[in-house]
Amino acid sequence: MLLKERYAEFIAYSSEHHPDAETELLYDNPYQLLVAVILSAQCTDKRVNIVTQKLFQDFPTPEALARADFDLLFPYIRSISYPNNKTKHLIGMANMLVNDFNSEVPSSIEDLQKLPGVGRKTANVIASVIFEQPAMAVDTHVFRVSARLGLTRGAKNPLQTEKQLVKHIPDELIHIAHHWLILHGRYVCLARKPKCGECGMKHFCRYFEKLPSAEKASFQS
Repeated sequence: MLLKERYAEFIAYSSEHHPDAETELLYDNPYQLLVAVILSAQCTDKRVNIVTQKLFQDFPTPEALARADFDLLFPYIRSISYPNNKTKHLIGMANMLVNDFNSEVPSSIEDLQKLPGVGRKTANVIASVIFEQPAMAVDTHVFRVSARLGLTRGAKNPLQTEKQLVKHIPDELIHIAHHWLILHGRYVCLARKPKCGECGMKHFCRYFEKLPSAEKASFQS
């Protein structure tokens, strides 16, 4: 199967079965999503949503968060992975939003990456989810699923994966394709034991193509 045919199959299937795919992080505005995405690094969305419920109640604006100190904020996120670093990042991010961006979350990936705790992946999430820009955030799910399906070839790091995906996915679909790949990796194409029997994309999946015939038959029976 040609590469363009794999992308066509992926887009057709995902558009039909997940037309409204979106982030599972809970938020009401760009500031809240930025906080949630910073917290979500190497942490589950479920855990982040538990933590942010109280966090957003007590720190509803960048100004409120900027006024916090480490000892005040840390208890709110102590159950999150890497709470020490993330506490410092959130306070620094809030201060920069207030002082340099008029308390508004910037739309450009370059400006977003100036914020403490915001790397390329986080910047791409904000740019795509909030501003629907053609930015592809690559996490472990996106990296794994795109390689298994055969959408990427030989990508050794997230940036290489990102470049291959945005080259072949239409700009207007990149922001939702990010969620298609994440959700498929989270619930079907699991890292250790993918649920190929439940997968509606195995007919064009390179990983499935390479499975032994007996194993394929067990999924298709």
